[in-house]
Amino acid sequence: MEQPSSIAQALSAVGPRLKRLRTARGVTLAALSEVTGISKSTLSRLEAGQRRPSLELLLPIAQAHQVPIDELVGAPDVGDPRVRLKPHAVNGNTVLPLTRQPGPLQSYKMVLPASRDTPELCTHEGYEWLYVLSGRLRIVLADHDIVLDPGEVAEFDTRLPHWFGSTGQGPVEVLSLFGRQGERMHVRARPTHRTPASDD
Repeated sequence: MEQPSSIAQALSAVGPRLKRLRTARGVTLAALSEVTGISKSTLSRLEAGQRRPSLELLLPIAQAHQVPIDELVGAPDVGDPRVRLKPHAVNGNTVLPLTRQPGPLQSYKMVLPASRDTPELCTHEGYEWLYVLSGRLRIVLADHDIVLDPGEVAEFDTRLPHWFGSTGQGPVEVLSLFGRQGERMHVRARPTHRTPASDD
């Protein structure tokens, strides 16, 4: 039975992709053979497109290169936002979108480098909520200049002059919830504060 052209094209691209990955990492066929247990001749034929890629061959190669197997076969993006999330660079920061579907609130994970330590205030529509995962986050908000430690949260109207970044002591990881039109989170449950029992 003849395969659909899209599948045949995907399979034919596996070999060149494997070779590019191996050579980019400076790994020889002999070294890859030793790690994977696959013979040099089989690896060579696989890269040349003379050997059909199979799960039995691709799994040890993916483990050797420490990459997902779908990266070897060029799997397309899927709709589930939890799968194949791709970070991108924005003004020197690494930004990973956590929300794929459109909506008033969008969430992101951001890594701010230590070099991002010079305030450049800006304003725009929206409302932002920041949670510090690691590092120390410096926030300049109008006349306020504060530093947040891991576990601390800040929220602010982005129409106010603001900037946030590192204190210069290291990179900072934060979670961001951003409402482009000024939307805020709606807190439906809060912890109740119990009065400690007195010792009698």
